[in-house]
This record gives sequence, structure tokens and C-alpha cells, in this order.
Amino acid sequence: MKNNFREKILSLLGTHPGGLTILDIANSLEANRSTITKYIYELSGAKIIVQRKIGSAKLCFLSKDMKRDKR
Repeated sequence: MKNNFREKILSLLGTHPGGLTILDIANSLEANRSTITKYIYELSGAKIIVQRKIGSAKLCFLSKDMKRDKR
């Protein structure tokens, strides 16, 4: 059975408007950090999510367009 990490990541970020780190996402989805990183870069490239560096952490957020689509 193949997990659909893209949808799970988007759903998780939708419930955390303050953003999450890649490690937070991996822990929440009980997945390997490198697997989640692959999907984060894919989603970032598609401009579905954005990453913002805050201190030493990179937080992931849904892009503004994705938030609007959810309304």
C-alpha cells in the first residue's frame, strides 16, 4: 500500500497555520525525514507550499493561494 505523503503533508499544514518544520512533519506522519524532505522540495517547487527561515529552523506553510482554495 502506497502512502500519499503529498496529501498528508498538505492536510497537516492546513491544520497548522503557524507552520511546521520538516522534522515536525516527519514525526507527525511517522515517516523518515528524508522522505518528507523530498516531498517538501517537490511541493515548494510547485509553489504549493513556502518555506521561511526563522532562526535556525525552516518552517513550512501552505502558500497563500492554497489557503484561499481551502475557503
